[in-house]
Amino acid sequence: MCPYVYYRVMRESQDKRFWRHQLVLSVEQCGIRETARRYGTTRNTVRKWYRRWTMGERKYNTLEDRSHRPHTSPNAISKKERRHIKRLKKKYKRIGADQIKVLEDVPVSARTMRKVWREDGVSRRRRKKHETKQCLREQKKKWKFLEQIDEDTKYLNDIPEYYIPMKNKGLPQMQYTARDVTSGMLYMGFADERSLTYATLFAEYLNKRLLHYGGDLSRTVRQTDNGTEYIGAWNAKEPSAYTKTIESVEGQIHKTIFPGAHRWQSDVETVHNLVEMEFYEIEDFEDREDFLNKAYSYQLFFNLVRPNTYKENQTPWQIASNKQPDLSIEIAKIPPVFLDDLLRKKFDFSSKVGYDVSSVP
Repeated sequence: MCPYVYYRVMRESQDKRFWRHQLVLSVEQCGIRETARRYGTTRNTVRKWYRRWTMGERKYNTLEDRSHRPHTSPNAISKKERRHIKRLKKKYKRIGADQIKVLEDVPVSARTMRKVWREDGVSRRRRKKHETKQCLREQKKKWKFLEQIDEDTKYLNDIPEYYIPMKNKGLPQMQYTARDVTSGMLYMGFADERSLTYATLFAEYLNKRLLHYGGDLSRTVRQTDNGTEYIGAWNAKEPSAYTKTIESVEGQIHKTIFPGAHRWQSDVETVHNLVEMEFYEIEDFEDREDFLNKAYSYQLFFNLVRPNTYKENQTPWQIASNKQPDLSIEIAKIPPVFLDDLLRKKFDFSSKVGYDVSSVP
């Protein structure tokens, strides 16, 4: 009885050459017929490998499998078509083969296009998230100081370490944040609620102080999300009070992100996380005045002392002053403010002017 079947051994073997070598040695000892019987295969198979063994000067590598690829392929694409397909990939970059085929009416299949790109080394893999972030950082480095300011709000009542002092001592429940994208400069305002009135007051407060200390807002983009504190009602037909306040400065515009595109606000979202870890979770507050003093100290630390590892270990002030050497350092010292205090001052001022009803932004 045959100890094993040749074709089963070939399927399961990791080194087929070893068994074929044993087969050809067996032929030299007992002949083709007996070897075929022992190895459970046909005489033609034994004869084929013995012929390759003898014609190949009895070298071990002659017992390897040979490619069955045809020598000619009548349906193969021409060199001119290959060059055209490669140029299309370089033109459309990360767009896929199916889309390119439709856009350019390519006569070959999308599968063939992908094969050409893979063989010629022009196929582009999907960019990783950290690579996208790095590319964005390189672009933002080229911007001017105050070329874009991202603004957002942060609820403070979901921070466990801050919640009890907030309730017991009447501390603010909402943070209004503005951050210059290229330098990382941070500005803050605080209130007890999220509203269009407070967002408008904060924008007005920041406009006046940035201009007073030499900030150039003539080509500034103030970017926000689509929250009601920035755009008002979703079906409003007129620009909101916030938008009008921003664009009251000549050249400055208000731009909103696409709904759900929160990554566009990554700079201000990142600083919210940093402020929570470095300020709210570790500081103790006696009252509202103490809170505002410590918030100001943290903002000064952030703008003037704290190096940013993603911005070549420079502070926001170092980056801003390198971009605009004549800039006053006071622009990094604009203090945080309680927005409800600004609102009361606005009411008091309006009530002293005359008999007209005071207006709220």
